Amino acid sequence: MESSDTLRNKCAACYRQFNKMEHLVEHMRTSYHSVHEPTCGICQKHCRSFESMREHLIGPLPKAECERVFKEQGCDICLTILGSRNALRVHRETCQLSRGNAGLFYRMANLNIYDAIKVDNNRAKVVALACKMVGGGSDGSLDLCARVCLVDEYENIIFQTYVKPNLPVTNLRYETTGVRPEFLRDAMPMRQVSRKIQDFLCNGEAIWTIRSRGGRARILVGHGLDHDLKCLDLEYPPILIRDTAKFPPLMKTSKLSNSLKYLTKAYLGYDIQTGIQDPYDDCVATMRLYMRMKSQLHKWEDYPLATDPQNRNNFAQWRQSELERMSPEELLEISRSDYYCWCLDSKESA
Repeated sequence: MESSDTLRNKCAACYRQFNKMEHLVEHMRTSYHSVHEPTCGICQKHCRSFESMREHLIGPLPKAECERVFKEQGCDICLTILGSRNALRVHRETCQLSRGNAGLFYRMANLNIYDAIKVDNNRAKVVALACKMVGGGSDGSLDLCARVCLVDEYENIIFQTYVKPNLPVTNLRYETTGVRPEFLRDAMPMRQVSRKIQDFLCNGEAIWTIRSRGGRARILVGHGLDHDLKCLDLEYPPILIRDTAKFPPLMKTSKLSNSLKYLTKAYLGYDIQTGIQDPYDDCVATMRLYMRMKSQLHKWEDYPLATDPQNRNNFAQWRQSELERMSPEELLEISRSDYYCWCLDSKESA
């Protein structure tokens, strides 16, 4: 039987129990529990990622009561708990998305290439980017960008073109790219593509002056953007990058990245990257994942990050005695996230 002291030292977020209050304080100092963590809609347990919450609800060893309720009233895509089976059925019709008109764009891809930035989309605040790579080098393993696509928040194509790589192509990877030699022969040179994209993203701001999310420069969404930007020879401020491969709530429980194919199936409910792949499909998937994460309804905090100056001393060592006198709920109240939650983009644009 659990002692009252152990129960008193129970984390108010993840429900871990500690023999001593000082151990709970140390746990709170390093866990960064916050209102931005995925939270079970049944028992209110905080989880580090949606994958860990999925395991909590329907994994190999789920919490029994939560599993029972989730089977009756839980959406297996967004993991929300609904009030009834009927409410769940209605919710799932909107939660499970489809590829929509992406198939049409794929069929027309070779005939309908937007090789100029569409001026009517210049008001876009958020842009998703995706590339498809062919192979270079003696063994064809060097990634060279051969197609690139940009879409806006409404999934409209802003820019799409074949790209002529700077190095010779030794493997077209046709089975997945659908790229033929003639598509690249007269394609837009890499340097020109990079300049067009960077100018559009910066939106009139010099890249070295971009310091915050409040300027004219656009938010860039994608999956594995470090790799895409490197292949495009582009630099962009990390503060404006939203990468679905690096967003903690979308990562594996081992803190490794999930594939975009998996994320799309698990959190949007449809398949991509089957057969020949279109970068438009990847753009739409990353934009939808971003919009879903952005639309989370989290409690507003004046200083939401652990790195904010007002929060840096919350769990300072010199406050140890004071912290040990607090209740677990009070400790959770002053705890802050160690990552930027995308729901904060909604607050900034409001």
